[in-house]
Amino acid sequence: MIINRRVPFKFLLNEIKVQLFTVALLGVTFGLLPYYLPDYAPDISIQIATTLGIAISILLSYKINQSYNRWWEARTIWGAIVNDSRSLILQLQLYVKTENVDVAKISHYQIGWCRALERSLRRQDIWPVLEDLLSEEEIKKLQEHSNVPLAISQLQNGCLKKLYDEKLLNEFALLQIEKTLNDLVASMGRAERIKNTVFPPTFGQILHAAIYLFAVFLSLSSSFHLNIVLQVVILISVSMMFFFLEMLAHRLQDPFSNSPTDTPMTALSRTIEINIRQLLNEKEIPDPIEPQGFYLM
Repeated sequence: MIINRRVPFKFLLNEIKVQLFTVALLGVTFGLLPYYLPDYAPDISIQIATTLGIAISILLSYKINQSYNRWWEARTIWGAIVNDSRSLILQLQLYVKTENVDVAKISHYQIGWCRALERSLRRQDIWPVLEDLLSEEEIKKLQEHSNVPLAISQLQNGCLKKLYDEKLLNEFALLQIEKTLNDLVASMGRAERIKNTVFPPTFGQILHAAIYLFAVFLSLSSSFHLNIVLQVVILISVSMMFFFLEMLAHRLQDPFSNSPTDTPMTALSRTIEINIRQLLNEKEIPDPIEPQGFYLM
């Protein structure tokens, strides 16, 4: 997640350098065409380029709006995960009157659940972040499952059932804790839906091609025939705005892609771990995740 008001221009330029080079090449090629091959250079009305530019603006507005909705929903989901993870531990400590090893075990499972969900959504290797929390036997059991966070929730349910069978939880307490666990699983499902629902790629491809077509039409317009250097500079400047917005929309549409515009799942998972370990009065508390320049992962 970007945390600074000012994003380095170098970062933005690096994201669209290929597109800008292509526009510059198109601008030089079609800008010189009327001078060297006038028979093959059609005179495109500048109104066509203007109309296309307006259409691109409308399409970009729509895409940015839809992409931001996906990003904001992802951030809201992880906000709910933070709240429910805290509530789970507080409920366990409230309803289980005596100190019990299963309370700490469920709490550590919750830390592992957050780490596993973060890695799963980013398509990264899950097992290295679980080695310090789970036993080898538990990890081997989890490796049999395709959905590791869901399998960890099953382990939590097993501990809850044990507490209930030992009469350390009454039915009311069990229902309250079960509701919190169900909310966590529901949040996981919503996050997976965003990850697995692809924004229509055809829409982005058409929009990308339209920006290049806009540059071509503008280059071929007789009203735009200026000094070739100035013409290319203006083309790059105008198309740069379009490509910046297109890049932003593309990044926001997948908030779990391990990029600077991501939902800061690693930082949120660490916050949850710190909170849980402090509630358990543990001595070894990890440090919060530090920003990487202008963004936080």
